[in-house]
Amino acid sequence: MKFKDMGLDENILEALDYMGFDEATPIQEQAIPAVLSNRDLIACAQTGTGKTAAFVLPVLHKLANKQDSHTNTLILVPTRELAIQIEQQIQGLSYYISVGSIAIYGGGDGIVYAEQERALRDGRDIIVATPGRLISHMAQGYVNFKHVKHLILDEADKMLDMGFVDDILKIASALPAERETLMFSATMAPKIRSLARKILRNPMEINLGVAKPAEGVNQNLYLVYDNQKNAVLRHILDENKDFSSIIVFTSAKVMVREIVQSLRQHGIKALGISSDLDQSQREEALMQFRAKRVRVLVATDIMSRGIDIKGIEMVINYDAPRDAEDYVHRIGRTARANSTGDAYTLINPRDMARMKNIEDLIEMQVPRLPLPEGLGDGPAWNPQAQGGKKPNGRRNFHHRGNGGRRGGRRNPKNNGDARKK
Repeated sequence: MKFKDMGLDENILEALDYMGFDEATPIQEQAIPAVLSNRDLIACAQTGTGKTAAFVLPVLHKLANKQDSHTNTLILVPTRELAIQIEQQIQGLSYYISVGSIAIYGGGDGIVYAEQERALRDGRDIIVATPGRLISHMAQGYVNFKHVKHLILDEADKMLDMGFVDDILKIASALPAERETLMFSATMAPKIRSLARKILRNPMEINLGVAKPAEGVNQNLYLVYDNQKNAVLRHILDENKDFSSIIVFTSAKVMVREIVQSLRQHGIKALGISSDLDQSQREEALMQFRAKRVRVLVATDIMSRGIDIKGIEMVINYDAPRDAEDYVHRIGRTARANSTGDAYTLINPRDMARMKNIEDLIEMQVPRLPLPEGLGDGPAWNPQAQGGKKPNGRRNFHHRGNGGRRGGRRNPKNNGDARKK
């Protein structure tokens, strides 16, 4: 379905045309009419399907001829990166209409906080906020949400995973009862339905392709011991030197710096991003990566949801995510908008049970690849194993430094690039 056939304001259609958007995605095709008809909505679709435009476009349509300065729409998101990204998309899509927006998130200085306070006091058409920072503003007593018509929860499942359920309920209770509430999520877990029952009224439901990777993602995995991981990672990067935009995911933020250091020592341009960095450092890393000044971005799962970076050619999972659904979100960073991409996962003995859960979820076995020459044998596939012991009986710890393992001698097979001969 084309956007021009959906009854949207002409100025919004002009912005879409300028940005090169003509056809609506399936989630947009179903959600936009529902939002335009003022229905509460719970929508579930995998990452990269255009959920943001599915709620931003109809809201902008309603705001196209708004005359007052009251806050009309509140969008809650799990991370400041997503808040910034959505607010930037709002600015682009509202270029030809008079709509004001602001992102409210933590980590800024006093000037940023004061600007947020003014917007919350005086009103801004659209507020995009993280729950924690918004609650801190609300505690000061100056937040004016008396005229809010739309409450939107984006990445609702992630917000619940991060422990924001009480904050969400508190914020919702401070809004007018007569409003339209929209909940967008990548999974339809029971906790999502429980929250929906508390804040939505007779919602319409949209459920599209939950927990399935995009068809364009070519998936593979390596069975490795931890002290083989960095060599396999470098091998993948060496074998794909024409790829200039790659994300490496790790579940442990302590590993971000170590992976980056290992890559840099072998001449690979890399930056890391995790919650340990302040906001300016995270924004700088994203800017460098988007501009392709660095080839590899090493990140925790903070990057697996909602962050829109175009043209990511490959995703490498340094380890298996704790939740099977997060695997879909991680590899969903590539092969977006009907493109193709590659995804590799490094699985040690401790992560085999998690990988089995992932394969059960996506209803396929991810192909196993042989280890590169010179690395020796990897572990045998055994998802029932409890722990990560090597054949000699010693427990295998996470790689530390340039190739050794904590509590043991260096493995000489880790030295060098481990390229195919």
